[in-house]
Amino acid sequence: NNISGQSIPDTVAKTLDEPVVDRSISAARIIYRLPISGSAGLNIGKQYKPGDWDWIIVNGGGNDLWLGCGCIACDRKLDKLVTDDGSKGAIPSMVSDLRKTGARVIYVGYLRSPGVGSPIEHCRKEGDILEQRVALMADLDAGVFFLSLRDLVPHGDRSYHTIDMIHPSIKASTAIGTKIAQIIQGE
Repeated sequence: NNISGQSIPDTVAKTLDEPVVDRSISAARIIYRLPISGSAGLNIGKQYKPGDWDWIIVNGGGNDLWLGCGCIACDRKLDKLVTDDGSKGAIPSMVSDLRKTGARVIYVGYLRSPGVGSPIEHCRKEGDILEQRVALMADLDAGVFFLSLRDLVPHGDRSYHTIDMIHPSIKASTAIGTKIAQIIQGE
């Protein structure tokens, strides 16, 4: 939704009447070892560029599970992303680095499948576990906020997803951006 100016960051910027810089790259992962394409943004941690940021909005882990565990090693991949107590793993390490900048961090969860026609439907359980662990991580630091999107998509409602049934539609981007802005306004 970047091209139409109706992405999540666009909604946050419009709602808050503040500038928002979007460094997100499609298909990026938290655990990404290739150096050149990782530096180009396919490694989510490398998307960050130093600046005088008050807030950093981040999302990640879904591609690591969907594309990275092959549906056979999900438990191991989950543990590498974030341990069951939320204290260790690639996600807490990345968030800790972001917090060292002095900015507060909002970690945004994932849209859930509407239960119809989505290639990510089989990852629902792992997505729920990932989010439970990320929520525990956020509880460990008052400057980290977790926004779950677990209840955003009504069962059977395809209008929150693009045609691929994975990524957010303009409707979902607007709803998510509004929820992020509400967190920032509440602090």
